[in-house]
Amino acid sequence: MTNSERTSVLITGGNKGLGFETARRLGEEGWTVFLGSRDEDRGRAAAGKLTAGGVEVVMVPLDVTSDESVADAVRLVREHTDRLDVLINNAGTPGRVVAPADATVDEIHSVYETNVYGPIRVTHAFLPLLRAADNPRVVMVSSGGGSFAVVTDPEQPVSRMHELAYSSSKAALNMITVRYAQALPEIKFNVATPGEVANRKFAATDMNNHTGQLTVTEGTDSIVRLATLGPDGPSGIFIDRLGPVGW
Repeated sequence: MTNSERTSVLITGGNKGLGFETARRLGEEGWTVFLGSRDEDRGRAAAGKLTAGGVEVVMVPLDVTSDESVADAVRLVREHTDRLDVLINNAGTPGRVVAPADATVDEIHSVYETNVYGPIRVTHAFLPLLRAADNPRVVMVSSGGGSFAVVTDPEQPVSRMHELAYSSSKAALNMITVRYAQALPEIKFNVATPGEVANRKFAATDMNNHTGQLTVTEGTDSIVRLATLGPDGPSGIFIDRLGPVGW
């Protein structure tokens, strides 16, 4: 069992980018990190780096698109703790940015499998462990591209990114989060985007070929803020590192 005094967090897609940086930051605060990774070799390598930095970390093989993998992940986490304080649904995919006229159901489905069904699958499976915590929190990592307010603003670059799968999947994730927050008030459910909407900036990650103007650390500011909310913190909000984001 892990030290029961430590705050515990499971991060999906934790082997690189925003997930890894979030793991590093929370681990350095003394948290126990369950590092979810679809690729076990990359997950072990990432966990090794965190351990070398003094972080208490458990690598969890986790493919959010697989019921079997998620069930195995729950069993593994239960071997180490009887509660989960924080779940960060970070794993995501951009899809192939297919133009709307060329988009097929298969293209949309493949993105939704990770970006929408994945967070539902993981959240549902870990609800018992979250409910066992005193101040459980769930952070959904979304995007300004999932905001109607952002996508319909012609000054925002994403308004000119013509695709269906990614932006609609993140809009769905936003709605799902709000509905969880309304139905489960004992758990804080919130949405983070790693960008700066007002300044039309986004974080540099593999997903955008590191073309973003913000560092990966800056990109995790909103995620860490929501992960570290106190018992009186809000639920059902959408923020970036500067503050609230319009839905």
